[in-house]
Amino acid sequence: MELTNINTIKDVMQRHGFTFSKALGQNFLINPSVCPRIAELGGCAKGTAAIEIGTGVGVLTKELASRCDRVFAVEIDERLKPVLAETLAEYNNIEIVFADVLKTDMNALIRDKLAGSDKIYVCANLPYYITSPVIMKLLEERLPISAVTVMVQKEAADRLCAEPGTRECGAVTAAVRYYSTPKMLFKVSRGSFMPAPNVDSAVIRLDVNREPNYTVADEKLFFRIIKASFAQRRKQMLNPLSAETGITKQELAKMLEECGIKTSARPEELKMEEFAAICDKISHKK
Repeated sequence: MELTNINTIKDVMQRHGFTFSKALGQNFLINPSVCPRIAELGGCAKGTAAIEIGTGVGVLTKELASRCDRVFAVEIDERLKPVLAETLAEYNNIEIVFADVLKTDMNALIRDKLAGSDKIYVCANLPYYITSPVIMKLLEERLPISAVTVMVQKEAADRLCAEPGTRECGAVTAAVRYYSTPKMLFKVSRGSFMPAPNVDSAVIRLDVNREPNYTVADEKLFFRIIKASFAQRRKQMLNPLSAETGITKQELAKMLEECGIKTSARPEELKMEEFAAICDKISHKK
């Protein structure tokens, strides 16, 4: 079954009484070249397993199943059950659970469903409205996965892959850099979807590190500093740092100078190593 053919998709949907849900951000791929590239660049091959977040009608699921030994998918929309039963009928290495990924214990899922897999890759076409929460959940839970390859809104892709110390960098950029090494893979035009969204997309890959890229004395404090700093990204670091930690600006100015950072520096100007150094200074003071 050609799942990127508009007429095929419409026919399957009509027979099962399925309609798109705007609330779930459903835009199904109709560009036949995209999903094979996601699966291949995502690392999927014999001897590996894949986790998919959100199946749609099964376009990417099918590509993953043809390359990986096992595929486990998490799909929130139970209305897709009969659709997927038909579109993925030829594959016996796919298991789908209908649940909200943000409420799912992914470590338990991997232990129960993908035990024994040497390498596990996550591949997904993420709805725009849950891009950051899903990515951060996958990274923060320290899952035994090798990489996360996802298609997201182009603007989000630029932000997630931005270099620290640039204007595009934000709190989520810093968090992603802490847990993984991001890379922009390729762009996807809005015409590749049905219905077509109002923005273009891009596919990125996050190679997950077994250990964080940066060593900090207090991880929770580190992320508090990151979050507070980028909440006021255009202001000098002294302002959000003082408000978050309760340390006077005078004391913080001295700490910044000891870290080799200008007291007039703004969050978007700092490298990850500099945030880590600030965190350690504040942690030792406390």
